[in-house]
Amino acid sequence: MDTIKINSTEDTPRVILDTENEVFEISGMSLPEDVNLFFEPVLGWLEDYAKKPNPETIFSFKLTYFNTASSKLILDILFKLEEMFEDGHTVKVHWYYPEDDEDMKESGEEYSELVDLPFEILSYEG
Repeated sequence: MDTIKINSTEDTPRVILDTENEVFEISGMSLPEDVNLFFEPVLGWLEDYAKKPNPETIFSFKLTYFNTASSKLILDILFKLEEMFEDGHTVKVHWYYPEDDEDMKESGEEYSELVDLPFEILSYEG
């Protein structure tokens, strides 16, 4: 399966979807002008990946900020991961937040309540 690597910009997050190296990560700031256009390839890739996923998928979110429009697309990604989990695949979410950012921690907690997935909320020095 093709790898997706999108470098971050001032307004868009870095995205790595790499089955071979088992890296599934979205990091940085997410406030793209057209959120649907930005996340469309990510959701399409996940749709294809779900047909034949790796034995284990650990999807990491390392966001420092996201806007309201991005929050809906993040939830769409989580729903896709939840479908894979419900189909019997091993899927985990790691939600990283800067240790001094209570808002990002709370966002992770809120997302964890919206999906039925193994969900770890982890701090890091920011």
